[in-house]
Amino acid sequence: MTPPTTVHGVEGEERDDLTSDESAHIRRRSLRLLGSLLAPLRLRVIAAMTIVVVSTAAQVAGPALIALGIDRALPAVLERADWMPAFLVVGAYLLTGALGATLISWYTVLAARISQAILIDLRKRVFLQTQRLSLDFHESYTSGRIISRQTSDLDSIRELLDSGINQLVSGVLYMGFTAVALVLVDWVSGLVLLGSLIPLFVLTRWFQLRSQRMFRESRVRSAKLIVFFVEAMTGIRAVKAFRKERRNERAFGELVEQYRDTNARVIQLFGVFDPGLVFIGNVSVAVVLLVGGFRVADGQLAIGALLAALLYTRRFFDPMEEMAMFYNSYQSAAAALEKISGVLEERPGVPDPVAPVDLWTSQGRITFDDVTFAYAADRVVLPKFDLEIPAGQTIALVGTTGAGKSTLAKLISRFYDPTDGAVRLDGIDLRDLHPKDLRRAIVMVTQEAYLFSGSVADNIALGKPDATIEEITAAAKAVGAHTFIEALPNGYDTDVNKRGGRVSAGQRQLLSFARAFLADPAVLILDEATASLDIPSERLVQEALQTLLADRTAIIIAHRLSTVAIADRVLVMEHGRVIEDGAPAELIGGTGRFAAMHAAWRSSVG
Repeated sequence: MTPPTTVHGVEGEERDDLTSDESAHIRRRSLRLLGSLLAPLRLRVIAAMTIVVVSTAAQVAGPALIALGIDRALPAVLERADWMPAFLVVGAYLLTGALGATLISWYTVLAARISQAILIDLRKRVFLQTQRLSLDFHESYTSGRIISRQTSDLDSIRELLDSGINQLVSGVLYMGFTAVALVLVDWVSGLVLLGSLIPLFVLTRWFQLRSQRMFRESRVRSAKLIVFFVEAMTGIRAVKAFRKERRNERAFGELVEQYRDTNARVIQLFGVFDPGLVFIGNVSVAVVLLVGGFRVADGQLAIGALLAALLYTRRFFDPMEEMAMFYNSYQSAAAALEKISGVLEERPGVPDPVAPVDLWTSQGRITFDDVTFAYAADRVVLPKFDLEIPAGQTIALVGTTGAGKSTLAKLISRFYDPTDGAVRLDGIDLRDLHPKDLRRAIVMVTQEAYLFSGSVADNIALGKPDATIEEITAAAKAVGAHTFIEALPNGYDTDVNKRGGRVSAGQRQLLSFARAFLADPAVLILDEATASLDIPSERLVQEALQTLLADRTAIIIAHRLSTVAIADRVLVMEHGRVIEDGAPAELIGGTGRFAAMHAAWRSSVG
């Protein structure tokens, strides 16, 4: 198995120097995602497209009907007092106007429903995917970037779907139908319009190439702003403790300036593009008027047809500015879709087994069978590691920082898979074990005790969602948390995130202990879990542990050697290897590394 590596699907999402091959791959990935989002809605999409085609055709019919009224209906009234052609033309004009307005209204509602369905689907996919991905993804992908995917990126896509697509579809159809109608009314004017397409194409292509780079850069700057802000707020304690406010102010100011400069360059592009569109449109109308005027004077063109030609030429350029604004939305949404598709393309570094093995009741025997593990190819943490932990045994892992203790715990919890070899529970490779059985059998408590929004009881019941209040209370009493919980404003019903419900770091750790004990796992891992506890609380927990760990396998990782006293066996690790293995009393009485560590600890607390 390959070791965990940098997240490849999103590694280039915040670069603006992508190669052509990388850009092509990202575009294909984004199109696949868009296709999968549209597939369940294809009937509604077809209906919406049909409606917008008919409504646009009805809107474009107006100038042709005006020409017909001037050139045919008006002479009939003046020469023969025949009002029927005039009534028919006026009726057709009103009918097409009403039909176009009604269908556009229908299309707007239908398009909004389609966009909302796409956004709901996409939002769910991002959330489920980020939960599904393994720990290596979350350790390399910052929280600010994940938040950006669910907020600013989805907002960009929402803006495109809500208004941008309408502008594009109606604009393209309107220009196409207008050009066809112009040719049918007067082919010479159609040739004039065709000639104007050359400078129009040059201007549009110039804008497209530059704006694509600018909008990508704008998205990169925006993402960096969000990431910096989220990280600064998440680490606000460290910011204040080390007086980092001024440095953050300068760094954030630089990011804001970079973002402002990028947006200023985007605005400059529009400052050239919009007036250019107006100029090309005005010149085209002027040429049509000039050529058509001479032809009207020579009797080659009716005055109504000239009026229709002028209206069509003028209207042909009307959607261009809206389409330019669409391109603005499109570039932002395309960049957002690229990033989201990168997240959705990721595959868990710890995939679920194809044919999972059930283990309804676990004994708790852990085996490391010739395990090698590396976070990166040049960073081997465990070289050829073998270990047998009998069921029901409590072992303590000690050693210097970086010795591999926490890595061992993460492999047992299957937060990572070994690069080589196998980690087994009751003889079953963890990679083959059913995920539900794995999570039921093995629970890990870390130093970072996280409490979710809700009551104290809800947080403890996370270990057993269907637990009764009696079971929750019993778990809290077992770890010494009951007393402080009862002292909270609403006891077990206290909201931990509201005023009066705040708990200390040590109390949070006790709640996480209660959560783990309520889950009643066969294997319990405590990774520096007592580091946040004061001495009295630690003693209470140690007393509880001696009872609660009696019938389960326990792995205790601790720098406080007082915690080691309850272990049946101590493993001293160094550079990913076990250098000492024995009972606590045996190792303390010896002359090895653990004896020296214990003596140093005794002198520090004495």
